[in-house]
Amino acid sequence: MTTLRLLYLTILIGMTAVILWASTQQALFAIPRDVATNPWFLATLADAYLAFITAWLVIAYKEQSLLARVLWFTAVMLWGNIAIALYALRELFRHPANAPLGELLTRRHPGHLTFPLTLNLLAVGAYALGAANLF
Repeated sequence: MTTLRLLYLTILIGMTAVILWASTQQALFAIPRDVATNPWFLATLADAYLAFITAWLVIAYKEQSLLARVLWFTAVMLWGNIAIALYALRELFRHPANAPLGELLTRRHPGHLTFPLTLNLLAVGAYALGAANLF
């Protein structure tokens, strides 16, 4: 359990650091046309978003509320690995350290809305700052 917590914490910190660094180098929506139309950029982007959908399917199984599923979908699509890591960390810290790992993967929730709603609102703010070239 500790190893998984450290892994997802490392992913969260690493992705946050890379995004903060990138935001100091270039405005969010200022990707040069040569990059945005490059076939390997597009393939990498498609690969990432298909992986996000794959991870979201686990979240959708665990969250029983349709609204929670929708909010987590948009959070994962907007935040990517940051949202996935936060979801995993939330699950890992709620799971008793001595309980079997299988229970972590199969335990379902009625659908908590506050956390994914907060992530969505933060994403709207971050993207608005990015569109205004402030981030």
